Amino acid sequence: MSKQNKTYSDKLLENKKFRRDFEQEYKNLVISEKIAELRHKANLTQEELANRIQTTKSAISRYESNNYKGYSIALLQKIAFACGADLQVGFV
Repeated sequence: MSKQNKTYSDKLLENKKFRRDFEQEYKNLVISEKIAELRHKANLTQEELANRIQTTKSAISRYESNNYKGYSIALLQKIAFACGADLQVGFV
Protein backbone atom coordinates (compact mmCIF):
# COMPACT_ATOMS: atom_id res chain seq x y z
CA MET A 1 0.00 0.00 0.00
CA SER A 2 1.45 3.38 -0.95
CA LYS A 3 1.74 6.20 1.56
CA GLN A 4 -0.99 8.13 -0.22
CA ASN A 5 -3.50 5.29 0.21
CA LYS A 6 -2.98 4.71 3.93
CA THR A 7 -6.05 5.09 6.05
CA TYR A 8 -6.12 6.59 9.51
CA SER A 9 -6.41 3.04 10.88
CA ASP A 10 -3.32 1.96 8.95
CA LYS A 11 -1.38 4.84 10.47
CA LEU A 12 -2.57 4.01 13.99
CA LEU A 13 -1.63 0.35 13.59
CA GLU A 14 1.95 1.33 12.76
CA ASN A 15 2.34 2.27 16.44
CA LYS A 16 3.48 -0.92 18.25
CA LYS A 17 1.70 -0.14 21.53
CA PHE A 18 -1.52 0.78 19.77
CA ARG A 19 -1.34 -2.39 17.65
CA ARG A 20 -0.71 -4.58 20.73
CA ASP A 21 -3.61 -3.00 22.63
CA PHE A 22 -5.88 -3.25 19.59
CA GLU A 23 -5.06 -6.93 19.09
CA GLN A 24 -5.78 -7.69 22.76
CA GLU A 25 -9.13 -5.92 22.58
CA TYR A 26 -9.95 -7.82 19.40
CA LYS A 27 -9.16 -11.13 21.12
CA ASN A 28 -11.47 -10.21 24.01
CA LEU A 29 -14.21 -9.38 21.52
CA VAL A 30 -13.76 -12.71 19.73
CA ILE A 31 -13.89 -14.67 23.02
CA SER A 32 -16.98 -12.84 24.24
CA GLU A 33 -18.74 -13.36 20.91
CA LYS A 34 -17.83 -17.07 20.90
CA ILE A 35 -19.25 -17.51 24.41
CA ALA A 36 -22.55 -15.89 23.38
CA GLU A 37 -22.66 -17.90 20.15
CA LEU A 38 -21.98 -21.16 22.00
CA ARG A 39 -24.68 -20.40 24.56
CA HIS A 40 -27.21 -19.63 21.81
CA LYS A 41 -26.34 -22.83 19.93
CA ALA A 42 -26.96 -24.76 23.16
CA ASN A 43 -30.35 -23.00 23.44
CA LEU A 44 -29.49 -21.67 26.89
CA THR A 45 -30.39 -18.38 28.49
CA GLN A 46 -27.74 -16.52 30.44
CA GLU A 47 -29.48 -17.64 33.63
CA GLU A 48 -29.51 -21.31 32.57
CA LEU A 49 -25.82 -21.21 31.71
CA ALA A 50 -25.10 -19.46 34.99
CA ASN A 51 -26.88 -22.22 36.90
CA ARG A 52 -24.91 -24.89 35.06
CA ILE A 53 -21.56 -23.36 35.97
CA GLN A 54 -22.65 -22.18 39.41
CA THR A 55 -22.39 -18.46 38.88
CA THR A 56 -24.76 -15.56 38.31
CA LYS A 57 -26.58 -14.28 35.25
CA SER A 58 -24.68 -10.99 35.60
CA ALA A 59 -21.39 -12.90 35.48
CA ILE A 60 -22.43 -14.53 32.19
CA SER A 61 -23.34 -11.10 30.89
CA ARG A 62 -19.85 -9.87 31.81
CA TYR A 63 -18.21 -12.88 30.09
CA GLU A 64 -20.17 -12.03 26.94
CA SER A 65 -18.94 -8.43 27.07
CA ASN A 66 -15.79 -7.42 25.25
CA ASN A 67 -14.88 -5.38 28.34
CA TYR A 68 -14.23 -8.53 30.39
CA LYS A 69 -10.54 -9.31 30.73
CA GLY A 70 -10.46 -12.14 33.28
CA TYR A 71 -10.93 -15.23 31.12
CA SER A 72 -9.14 -18.32 32.37
CA ILE A 73 -8.82 -21.74 30.79
CA ALA A 74 -10.79 -23.21 33.71
CA LEU A 75 -13.66 -20.75 33.16
CA LEU A 76 -13.77 -21.36 29.43
CA GLN A 77 -13.71 -25.15 30.01
CA LYS A 78 -16.69 -24.89 32.38
CA ILE A 79 -18.63 -22.83 29.84
CA ALA A 80 -17.79 -25.22 27.00
CA PHE A 81 -18.77 -28.29 29.04
CA ALA A 82 -22.04 -26.68 30.17
CA CYS A 83 -22.90 -25.99 26.53
CA GLY A 84 -21.95 -29.46 25.33
CA ALA A 85 -18.83 -28.34 23.52
CA ASP A 86 -15.08 -28.84 23.75
CA LEU A 87 -12.56 -26.08 24.36
CA GLN A 88 -9.62 -25.96 21.98
CA VAL A 89 -6.68 -23.68 22.65
CA GLY A 90 -3.87 -23.17 20.20
CA PHE A 91 -0.77 -21.13 19.62
CA VAL A 92 -0.09 -19.56 16.24
